[in-house]
Amino acid sequence: MTVVTDAPKDAFRPSMLIYDTRYRSMTIQIVVLLLFMAGAAWLVDNIVKNLQTLGKDFSFAFLWYRAGYDINQTLIPYTNDSTHGRAMFVGLVNTILVSVMGCVSATIIGVFVGILRLSRNWLVGRIMTVYVETFRNVPLLLWILVALAVFTEITPAPNQFRVTEQMIAEGTEPEATMSFFDSIAITNRGTYVPAPEVSRSLGSFTILDVPISLNVLAFLVAVAIAVFGYRAIKAHASRVQEATGVRPVTWWKSLLMLLVPPVGLLVAMGFHLSYPELAGFNFKGGINVSNALMSLWLALTLYTAAFIAEIVRAGIMAISKGQTEAAFALGLRPGRTMNLIILPQALRVIIPPLISQYLNLMKNSSLAIAVSYMDLRGTLGGITLNQTGRELECILLMMLIYLALSLLISSAMNVYNNAVKLKER
Repeated sequence: MTVVTDAPKDAFRPSMLIYDTRYRSMTIQIVVLLLFMAGAAWLVDNIVKNLQTLGKDFSFAFLWYRAGYDINQTLIPYTNDSTHGRAMFVGLVNTILVSVMGCVSATIIGVFVGILRLSRNWLVGRIMTVYVETFRNVPLLLWILVALAVFTEITPAPNQFRVTEQMIAEGTEPEATMSFFDSIAITNRGTYVPAPEVSRSLGSFTILDVPISLNVLAFLVAVAIAVFGYRAIKAHASRVQEATGVRPVTWWKSLLMLLVPPVGLLVAMGFHLSYPELAGFNFKGGINVSNALMSLWLALTLYTAAFIAEIVRAGIMAISKGQTEAAFALGLRPGRTMNLIILPQALRVIIPPLISQYLNLMKNSSLAIAVSYMDLRGTLGGITLNQTGRELECILLMMLIYLALSLLISSAMNVYNNAVKLKER
């Protein structure tokens, strides 16, 4: 009787680490890892020795030293008696502020321009093409400087808004007037906008010496409740439609759900706006948005929107024309066809390159130093670096912070991308 057994396995030999495909990939990875660790160890050792030669040590203690310089645009309390760490945090907040503002406005303009570039109206299409090609092919730094020149040289001085008794008697108008129902003043010293205030505040608390407003937190909770209720109403309507074939009317319920919680909270807290007024040689009240921030935001928006417009146009053109023809055959108008049929499918093509544009905008905000807007580059990588002489520590911190912001943006956009992409079985 013959018994079939497995073939005997070869004994392990060192040569198998190179010639045997079962072990070769692991061998290569280990060798590469060892080389990388050796290179990193050599680099660190070289840095330490060079610092010792220069009489320096590697320390972040300077973050707790007095900064001694002012920052013209802050969202959190700061004085020149604050620490360098505080100044770094103020610069980080300023970077996040202009990045968020730029991403939102650039997306809106980019989508609008990208759709209009495909317009059948020859003039509209050519105007959008000129805009895209002009902004894409001129360096961003030049646009930032042009925007600053517009805000500082073309805009009127605050005294040109003054209304004197003689002007009233003669019935003449001042050289400059406020915009949007006398609520916004654009001057060469800054843009003054209404400031939101409440008469019945909920107070605030501090975390790591940073004040956190309970009013803002309560408003965010109210918005979250409104969005959750809106989604619940839509989900219920979809279940009813699937069960009966008839979708119930929910627009008024959805509108009430979106408006009642946040508006009700604002009314309860006594929300009102504090408008800027000309007093003396300048405007008082409201919020003063520096020309540096306005010029940086405008340049980043228009520059990035040109690239987003091309991404949107390419995404729309990637959708088969049969989709549009089928929608028209069902009687849908061009506007609803674009909103309901084309754009939802184009998002799967648009989102991945759009992430890169958001990352570029955030990193391009470091050009703010050209217009003296104190972002992370201007505080930690500028004045703090020059005052303390801690070049290596400041550069490393900036690199880590920009890396963390980039990874955060990428993660958030990838989550959204996974939500809109095709689900394969």
